[in-house]
Amino acid sequence: MVRISTVYTKTGDDGTTGLGDGSRVLKSDPRVEAYGSVDESNAAIGLCVISAKRLLQGAATPLAGAIHRLLVSIQNDLFDVGADLCCTILEGERNGDRLRVIPAQTTRLEEAIDEHNQRLAPLDSFVLPGGSDLAAQLHVARTVVRRAERAVTTLIDQDRGGPVRTNPETLRYLNRLSDLLFVLARVANDDGRGDVKWVPGAGRTPR
Repeated sequence: MVRISTVYTKTGDDGTTGLGDGSRVLKSDPRVEAYGSVDESNAAIGLCVISAKRLLQGAATPLAGAIHRLLVSIQNDLFDVGADLCCTILEGERNGDRLRVIPAQTTRLEEAIDEHNQRLAPLDSFVLPGGSDLAAQLHVARTVVRRAERAVTTLIDQDRGGPVRTNPETLRYLNRLSDLLFVLARVANDDGRGDVKWVPGAGRTPR
């Protein structure tokens, strides 16, 4: 059980922060950037949860309920991802020593992608972020998750040729999550019928 008795500690006033293993690094450290971006992703998904909840209070469709439950479970997963990233993998670490993201969590996202994607018509163009409120917010969340994915990629790239210090499953999870959020955004746009499609060069036409 996590207990938080105070909000501020003043220990970060020098520009450093503590990792999960107790060590301190600069707040500009790539590892802090990675789990900080995951935290932003979680906050962005929180707005999506609220939008889905509003739909439940209105039309109360089973689909809105399914999306709401899925997003809430993903928020919990993202705390797992952040906890994983803030603890460098140490030499000799055994399974169960630390909370680590596991393949089953990524597989669950893949199953959700397959389930929701089968109701969508194939795309004939790229889509612009927009349509319904929920779809637009899901697109925002998708782009924040992509940023988190890039930050984790930087961490993993630092390990090349040396000991593995970052769990590669965190990267796979974020990659699948961004794909899922794209699919859910189309679902939230009336199963893609309300998608706003990109028209290449449309802004170049004289008016």
